[in-house]
Amino acid sequence: MQLRYSFRVYPSAGQRTALARAFGCARVVFNDALRAREAARAAGLPFPKTGDLSKRLITEAKNTPERAWLGEVSAVVLQQSLRDLDTAYKNFFDGLKGKRPCMGAPRYKSRKDTRQAVRFTANARWSITPGGKLRLPKVGDLKVKWSRALPSTPSTVTVVKDSAGRYFASFVVETGPDEVLPEMTPEVGIDLGLTRFAVLSDGRKIDSPRFLRRAEKRLKKAQRALTRKQKGSSNRDKARVKAARAHARVADARREFHHRLSTQLIRENQTVAVEDLAVKGLARTRLAKSVHDAGWSAFVNMLEYKAARYGRTLIRIGRFEPTSQVCSQCGVKDGLKPLHVRIWTCSACGAVLDRDVNAAVNVAKAAGLAVSACRARVRPGLVPAQRSAAGTHPKRPTQPVWEQTGIPGLQAGEEVNSCPSRRSP
Repeated sequence: MQLRYSFRVYPSAGQRTALARAFGCARVVFNDALRAREAARAAGLPFPKTGDLSKRLITEAKNTPERAWLGEVSAVVLQQSLRDLDTAYKNFFDGLKGKRPCMGAPRYKSRKDTRQAVRFTANARWSITPGGKLRLPKVGDLKVKWSRALPSTPSTVTVVKDSAGRYFASFVVETGPDEVLPEMTPEVGIDLGLTRFAVLSDGRKIDSPRFLRRAEKRLKKAQRALTRKQKGSSNRDKARVKAARAHARVADARREFHHRLSTQLIRENQTVAVEDLAVKGLARTRLAKSVHDAGWSAFVNMLEYKAARYGRTLIRIGRFEPTSQVCSQCGVKDGLKPLHVRIWTCSACGAVLDRDVNAAVNVAKAAGLAVSACRARVRPGLVPAQRSAAGTHPKRPTQPVWEQTGIPGLQAGEEVNSCPSRRSP
């Protein structure tokens, strides 16, 4: 499978200018190609092919005074911009055919977009120097902060400038079967939530870090400062970058938490079962901010690709499974329960169940996993003894009690006072 590794890049002032020139040229070629195809569609003509667009908008345009500056950047960057437009159209038409979720039609790029990217393939002859720098054509040697070694030789590299003004080098590498982990016995079900980010079927509970909630005060201050700046001014651009950096810190911390937890779960268990949550629906409720702060979709996507990478199994159960309503001990559906009810007692078997652990066990059972609620808060409840079984006789008497005691009017099951002075007349 293909994986993407991103590393922080620190270009110099001149290299930032060269990258900005590459970003601008790639944007212009993308917009020219989109304009040409839209004009052909409006005129009822067939769409121009990528080869024709490349010849007209890149090769021939470099010889014109209006587009002569396209020769100042690598031609591979411009060619990849046309590939991006083809991908955008393909996704749009596949969405109309029902092959994938609906996508909007390609739109023009703006020079004011806060995120920009260019891609270099092997034809661009980029390389990693012996000193650990990234050498790009017509840009120079970029200083890279390597956090890990690449598992194989990358095929492409994409230089990205995000909204916070940071630069990243993103490498695409191929992984082989040598990364498959040995098989294990443990299997686990996961119940995702807000108070507890994840509750496992073995009883473990992972608290929700709530990165957005903890940084809310700092984010409010940065956003308030941004809204007070005059539009189009340099101070507003500085305030925008400051607010973007505050949001980037939150997103980076959340992503790091998701990576660590997903890797741990995949390494410790052979099979992982999760519930297919309707995140888009939950994001329309009053819990929208907390739902987005948790980032369930990103976490499940990490579990999915890591399971495929390391030879594990990920099972998604339907979102309509009543995992919080069914007793994990006897399987009886006990009905809906409000969210404030965290511990409940099964009306059938009397088991005292922790709501989240019980849901995690039911998720695992719905996925067909043989799991147990080890260390979970599940215990049998107190069942009152029957009145007829509270005596000292090993067997229930076959004849009425009044015949045995000689006391007329005493019904079976009633207590007999042994004190003669307190007998009823």
